Parts: sequence; C-alpha cells; structure tokens
Amino acid sequence: MLVLITGITGFVGSHLAEYYLNNTDYTVCGTRRIRSRMDNIEHILDKITLIECDITDQASVQQALGSAEPDIIHHLAAQSFVPTSFNCPTATIETNVIGTLNILEGSLRVEIDPVIQIAGSSEEYGAVKVEETPITENNPLRPLSPYGVSKVACDLLGIQYFHSYGMPIVVTRAFNHTGPRRGEVFVCSDFAKQIVQAELSQNIKSVIKHGNLDAIRDFTDVRDMVRAYALSVTKPNCIGKSMNICSGESNSYSMKDVLHYLTNMTTASIVTELDETRNRPSDVPVLIGDCSRFKQRTGWKPKIKFARTLLDIMNYWRNRLESSWVSNGV
Repeated sequence: MLVLITGITGFVGSHLAEYYLNNTDYTVCGTRRIRSRMDNIEHILDKITLIECDITDQASVQQALGSAEPDIIHHLAAQSFVPTSFNCPTATIETNVIGTLNILEGSLRVEIDPVIQIAGSSEEYGAVKVEETPITENNPLRPLSPYGVSKVACDLLGIQYFHSYGMPIVVTRAFNHTGPRRGEVFVCSDFAKQIVQAELSQNIKSVIKHGNLDAIRDFTDVRDMVRAYALSVTKPNCIGKSMNICSGESNSYSMKDVLHYLTNMTTASIVTELDETRNRPSDVPVLIGDCSRFKQRTGWKPKIKFARTLLDIMNYWRNRLESSWVSNGV
C-alpha cells in the first residue's frame, strides 16, 4: 500500500507520516512546494519519498499522481490560518478550492482509484448558535471567514465527486487540534512560545500578548487526530460521508483557560496584554463538536489529555528556543 500525503511538510502532514511509519508497513510519500520548510520532517526524510508539486497547478498535480499511483491520498495541503484568509482571500480560495479540485480531477485523468480523504474544518459551521452545540454534521454551514468558505467548497466538491463518479471520498471536519510542532501563529503554540521566551529572558516581568480570550474551542491532540485520519480511509462505511472529528465537550476550553493552563506551567513572572491586531474581523464564538457518527463508524476515541498536549507544546518550544539561544551564544 502506498500513501500520498499532500502537505507532508506541514504540522498535521508530518504527524500523519510519523503515524504510518510507526504503525504500518505502508510506503509513505508526500508532496512539497519548492519553498517548503523541512523542519517538521527532518527526522524522517530517509523513510519517505518527496514529490515536488504545486497543488494549484493542474499539470503538476496530475504528474505527481501519475508517478506515485497511490492507494490512499490524504489531502492536507492548504492555506490553514484563518486570519491570513482575511488578508489573502484570493490565495486562500485558490490554494484550498482549486488545489482540492486538482486532486479530484487528477485522480480521474490518470485513471487511479485511491481512497481520498478531504480534510475539512469546523470553521465551516461558523456562526453557531449556543443551542446548536455540540455541533453535529447536520448543522447549517454558516462560515465566517474566507478560510471557512473555502473549506465548505472543498467539502461539497468531495461529496459531489463521490456521487458523480463513484470515487471513494471521505470528508472529515476536524475541530481544533494542536500539539508539538504547531505553527507559532496558532493560539496554543503562540502562547507557549511567548512564555518560553519569558523563561529564557529572565526578565522581572514579561508581557504575553493575546487577542480575543472569550472564544471557546474543542481541542484534540494532533496525534489523536492523525490516528483518526488514518482510520477513516480504512472503513467503507465512511465513504461518501462528511464526519466531524473532535474530542467533544470534555476538551472544550476558552482561550482564557488555555492561557491560564500554560502560565501555570512556568515559574516566569507573566502579565497579559490585549493586542487588538490579533482579533479577527469576525470570530466564531463557540465551536464544540459532536463526533458520534465517526466514533460509531470507526471505534475511534481520543486518548491524549489536553494537559499533556499543552505540556508537550511547552517542551517543544523549550527545546527549540534553548537550542537557538545556545547556538547564538546567548
């Protein structure tokens, strides 16, 4: 079996590659852009095959699919940072929607029949009413960002290609997931990095900047999330369905809670400060999911506690920043 992971150099892609290498005998390959950073996969470069590919270029995608002939495709490559989608809506739509269309069309044109996972997002639900939580797959889609809109389009394209061409498509709507190697622009990683910088600076007091702390999110560890992704493509009863993947109400926290947990993991003296530039033009107040459908069809459930996830993020930044300070002679 050969697994192709688009966006393998990214946060989730690198963890998914690790999962397959550690738990299966599958051959793992992945697409990368020429400018992609390799930090996340340096430790597994000798165990995977990389294919240079721009997912917005149809010919490039078709060539990659034809050369790899994968049995499974996990389509993770995307512009995934919600605030960036407000500043670069065209690039977000092009990368996410056209990229997904190229994967689907490319599979048809090179006449391969892989199981394809389309990685959607809880941001598709958008303006959720309090009485609608926990959110099921039947909830209306009311996206509040260009990113959310792009993921709705990808979701619908996947289901449409399943119905139109009989392609084995699995659509997952992942709620917030985090863990070590998460990009520093994402909230848990952003807070952790600032706190570790405070530890290293040894200032009397360090300021941690934040945006809206009232938003409530359902968090899953990325290592549980990629286990769910790998499981989703092995279950015939997942084909042609859109399914939430999340931890549920037990792992739902406000951003204020997240900041509190992280500051309690350090002895550094911390003060917090609102930075208005970190607020979004429109924000989703509550995203708490119900993934009963996915659990019933696969038997999956999360294993890693949120406290462990946050500690692992803190230690990731401690190792990374301490090494940087030592190498720079600080």
